[in-house]
Parts: sequence; structure tokens; C-alpha cells
Amino acid sequence: GSLYNDSRSRLLDKLAEISPKNLQRFFLSNSGAEAVECAIKLARRYTGKKEIIAMMGGYHGKTLGALSATWDKKYRAPFLPLLPEFKHVPYGDAAKLREAITENTAAIIVEPIQGEGGIRVPPEGYLQEVREICDEKGILMIADEIQTGFGRTGKIFACEHWQIVPDILCLAKAVAGGLPLGVTMAKEDIMLSFKVGEHSTTFGGNPLVCSAAYAAIEVLLEERLTERAKELGRFFIGELKNLKSKYRTIRDVRGLGLMVGVESRFDVLKILQNLLSNGVLALDAGRNIVRFLPPLVISREQLSTVVEVFERALAEDENERLRS
Repeated sequence: GSLYNDSRSRLLDKLAEISPKNLQRFFLSNSGAEAVECAIKLARRYTGKKEIIAMMGGYHGKTLGALSATWDKKYRAPFLPLLPEFKHVPYGDAAKLREAITENTAAIIVEPIQGEGGIRVPPEGYLQEVREICDEKGILMIADEIQTGFGRTGKIFACEHWQIVPDILCLAKAVAGGLPLGVTMAKEDIMLSFKVGEHSTTFGGNPLVCSAAYAAIEVLLEERLTERAKELGRFFIGELKNLKSKYRTIRDVRGLGLMVGVESRFDVLKILQNLLSNGVLALDAGRNIVRFLPPLVISREQLSTVVEVFERALAEDENERLRS
């Protein structure tokens, strides 16, 4: 991965085309957790400070540094003590964030929309205020777009919804169409704070995954999948909100594009099992939230089928509760 290859060069050019113009330096690795590890090291190296502020409800991976930024105790507890100099503040509360900053704060890491934490869309103005606080205090803003990036929310990067550009941005998951690739992008002066050999990877940027990633980006752009996610997301969320008016089980429907969460008043395990047995793969995002992340190539008809299967699962779940 550390040696030059044409596939990597071509991919880097393509990434530069679609990325914010001041995020033009890239480090290629093998996973989202590695992308976050790079971001943490980069922030500490550039600023000379150690403290990282993360968000309650945030998820960034399970390697030691990424896990230190992750909130959920079920992931953290078996591996304590984790790295020092990490703290967590409430997501969406800029005042609490401001209070937590010290002279030793290197960076803030935040998901534009929390995925594992419940498909939580930020309050209006929150991410802009985070950006302003970082600028005011001279600390770095790290955006974890591992789940939100590459068209998922109706923009190539979710940060675009709020017209903000972070100092460091982490990508993975969709970037190589299913093959393992993580990307850490940063402003030039930040990335160049790494001296040669201080951070490297054997397989990151290998020809196979770079070729796959280039092809995936071409498809994303040529087939207008980002715009498709925006349009289908409106339809899907609208249909799910119609179910909310019919089933008291549903407390909330939220999301952007094809990143959608349905919050239930109860545990959703049986609903997820019902969906799976009827051909719909969904995830939880906490005990009581169904997380839908359909492929960007899904059709409106297929989404309608998902809604129908979900409604049957809701009806069965409610009937079972009434009987018990």
C-alpha cells in the first residue's frame, strides 16, 4: 500500500474532485476504525495537544483509539481502561461542548448524523456552532462520515447539508462498493504534520480496492445516486410517517435521504426478526430504534414493499402486546 500504483493515483484524483477544496490530502487505510485512528493521531500531532472531545451516543469503531471516542458502555466496558484524555459531551448541545474545552483540547469528533446512536439528526444550527467554536478556540473539527458519506443522506458528504467543512473527515463503508477501504482526508497543513513513516499501513491504497473505489464513485456520479437517495428518502420517510399515525408503537420517524430511523416505544428485537424472516434486512440503533439503510440503487417499488412488510411486523407486534 505504501508504494506508488496507478490505481491509487487515479482514485486520489477522483477524491480530490468530489471533496471540499480545502480537504485535498488523503490517507488510505482498510476500515472506518483505521480512518478514525489516523484522525486522532493527526489531531494530536498537528496541535501538540492531547484531549479529544467526543459525543454521547457517538460511535467511531472498536480499535482502542476509536473505542475511546465511542460512547456505548457495552463496547467500552470489557476493555477498560481505554486511552486517557477522552471526554464525552451531549450531542446537540453546543453550550456543554464549549464548557468542556480546555487548553489541552486538540479536537472535537462528531458524526453529522448519529448512526449507532439512534439516527439522530442534529438540532438546527448545531454543527455550524461546533465549527464556529473550533475556529474560535483553535481546535480541530473531525467529522466522522463513515456511515453518512457517499450519498447516503442525499449529499455526497452529510456536512454539506449544513454548509460546513471540517478540518479532518473520515470515510469508509460505501467508498469502495463493499471492499475494505478507509479514507482520512484533511487540510494540507494538517496532513503534512505527519513526518515520513510516522503513520503508515501495509494494505491501505492497494490496487484492487482503489480500482473498486474509483468505479464506485463513477457509478455514484453517473447514475446520480446522491440525488436518488434524496428523492427516495423523502418518499420513504413520508410513507413511514403515515404508519406513525396508525400505530401507537411508533414514537418518531427521522433521518435524511436513505438513512432512516424509526423510534419505537418498545424493544424492537422481535420486529427486526420478523422483518428478516420476510426478506427485509434492518438493524437496530439502540434497544428501541429500527435503522433502515437501504442501498442507493433500491427502487420506489422495493421501498413500498419494505413499508408493507414493516407494517405487517408492526401490526403483529401490537397484536401480541394486546394479547399479553
